[in-house]
Parts: sequence; C-alpha cells; structure tokens
Amino acid sequence: MNWEAWLGLTLVFALLILIVQRTEPRRRRITLVVMLIAAEVVRRYLVYRGWPVEGFWAFLAALVLNGLFWLFIGRSNPPHSSDEIEVVGNE
Repeated sequence: MNWEAWLGLTLVFALLILIVQRTEPRRRRITLVVMLIAAEVVRRYLVYRGWPVEGFWAFLAALVLNGLFWLFIGRSNPPHSSDEIEVVGNE
C-alpha cells in the first residue's frame, strides 16, 4: 500500500466532505453536486494510477475524520445562514 498516496487522498476526500458538511443548508444540494463531480475526477485519477485500494481506505478514513469533526465541533457550531451576517461599522 502506498502510504503517501493514501495520506494525500485522505486529505482530498476529507476536504470535499467537509465543504459539503459546512455549507449552508439552503445551498447544500448544489454544493453536493459540484463535490460529486470533483470526487468522480479523483476516482478516475485513482483508476488511472492503479490505486483503488488506497482510494477506498482514504475515503473511509475521511468519513471517520469528518464524523469525528461533526461529533466534537460541528454539532455545537452548525453553519448559519449568510443572511444573519452583520457588517460592523456599516452605517
């Protein structure tokens, strides 16, 4: 198993999942579609390089890492709507 590829792929998959996880609920569907397209590009790269096993384990590790992030940080700090943002000093 190529550990360097596994680590890099874990970071890529974790970032893709985190972007969807931390998106506003109203915009989550379009973000999911864009991230699925990016995930398909990564999957095709894995097939081309001959790293399907590393890709599978990297995806599982990314799911576990994002699950832990959600458990410890995401539940108590959910993403809010951009409509609630106030600019300080804007009169």
